[in-house]
Amino acid sequence: MPRSNFQELLDAGVHFGHLARKWNPKMAPYIFDQKKGIHIIDLHKTIVKIDEAADVLKQLARSGRKVLFVATKKQAKDIVSEKAASVNMPYVTERWAGGMLTNFPTIRKAVKKMNTIDKMIEDGTFDTLAKRERLQITRQRAKLEKNLGSIKDLSRLPSALFVVDVQKEMNAVKEANRLNIPVIAMVDTCCDPTPIDYVIPANDDAAKSIAYIMDVLCQAITEGLNERKLEKEKEVPEASEEKQVAGKKLRSRKGVKADEAAEAAETAPVAEAPAEEAAPVAEAAPVEAAPVAEEAPKAEAPKAEAE
Repeated sequence: MPRSNFQELLDAGVHFGHLARKWNPKMAPYIFDQKKGIHIIDLHKTIVKIDEAADVLKQLARSGRKVLFVATKKQAKDIVSEKAASVNMPYVTERWAGGMLTNFPTIRKAVKKMNTIDKMIEDGTFDTLAKRERLQITRQRAKLEKNLGSIKDLSRLPSALFVVDVQKEMNAVKEANRLNIPVIAMVDTCCDPTPIDYVIPANDDAAKSIAYIMDVLCQAITEGLNERKLEKEKEVPEASEEKQVAGKKLRSRKGVKADEAAEAAETAPVAEAPAEEAAPVAEAAPVEAAPVAEEAPKAEAPKAEAE
């Protein structure tokens, strides 16, 4: 089922192209007719191209990748910023800083500087500075927030670029082409569709036209994010079940090994302990008879002579 409706596209004014005298011949396959000097876009081809772009964005969102929305023209910036923020995607609506993609590490340094200032404000270091320094840092923070605040969560290069008005955002398209990043864009009859990977032939000047196409694409991104969320929720119980099964198998293996060890212990022959050798009895040494002491002759006491 197509994501867009012919009547809805007609009511949004998507079919109005540019002046016929300002057209680009490469857009001829997407032009239906010319009326009062204005080219009319073939909405049947627009429906096919919108569905193709929506499917691409849905797959990117499902795989957890980021899409950078770029629209700096007055009638598109508010619409694009609101819709992109609703699906948690980065966007650029103020000014395309040269090298935002090709010199991405430098852009990340500027974002880190902004985060450093925020930490200074939180821990109280900012209040210890002089009044002049605080004023300078505040102005610097406001400038960084204006130009880079919407991409502060973009930690790596985006997987795709969505552009409103290819002529105005030609620098962004060139950088994306240089880095082989696919570009999805609303292309009017005055633009060159050659550098665009997914062309959506549509009126890029009317706010209604931009809002309608942004709605369709953001719905596709939301679907992809919801499917990703469901897949993660399914993975958690499956992982826990696998852990339980693995634990049971491990316990059963341990039990089998314990049983085998017990059986082996029962069947193993009992080793006889070697008999202790009797220590040789020491032969009694001959006891030498102690020499008997000869009795000394008793001296006879002299008899007293009788007087």
